[in-house]
Amino acid sequence: MIGLGVGLVTTANAGVFYRYRTSSGAIVLSSTPIETATRWLIIRRVRARPTAPRTLVPGTNAAVPTGQRSPAPVPTSYDELIRDVASRYGVEYALVKAVIKAESDFNRLAVSPKGARGLMQLMPETAAKHMVRDVFLPRDNIEGGCRHLRMLLDRYRGNLPLAIAAYNAGARRVDDAGGIPPIPETREYLARVLRYRLAYLQEGAAMLARR
Repeated sequence: MIGLGVGLVTTANAGVFYRYRTSSGAIVLSSTPIETATRWLIIRRVRARPTAPRTLVPGTNAAVPTGQRSPAPVPTSYDELIRDVASRYGVEYALVKAVIKAESDFNRLAVSPKGARGLMQLMPETAAKHMVRDVFLPRDNIEGGCRHLRMLLDRYRGNLPLAIAAYNAGARRVDDAGGIPPIPETREYLARVLRYRLAYLQEGAAMLARR
């Protein structure tokens, strides 16, 4: 005999699920009300809330809302410097600008709670590795950041998502995970950088079309 129902569960693919507790204490789930000998037992029901469709970021397990717009590109006083340094290291301009946008929002004096500094938020050990003299000087900081991105792109054979994830979480975590680490912050960061990069690529294409 079915006893008193205790609630319900919902899923994205089904409208309603009913949950009952039997007299023995077992939980029974059903997509329809369960008929007893004399009547239907319907305790309560709630339809599943529609969820916004999400799109998987290529090469990752990160998902972003489908149709989410990239930010409108805004020219900055650092654009020519970014182009110059990025080209010397063979790193894509749109990628470097996207990382700067995600890391510091173009604040050359930014300091994170973890100690990352400057436009590309270089940690002290990263700055030292790439011989950055003044981490708050835009050219020095971007030089170090581009060297680091070049190193990561070479390490992961041009795999952009892995290089971006390693820039945020560190290469060791990417290597240990065998891919994008299961770190929410890193996956959200990766999705943001890829969105910004797309906006800057589109900006560049529009500039060429106007020439």
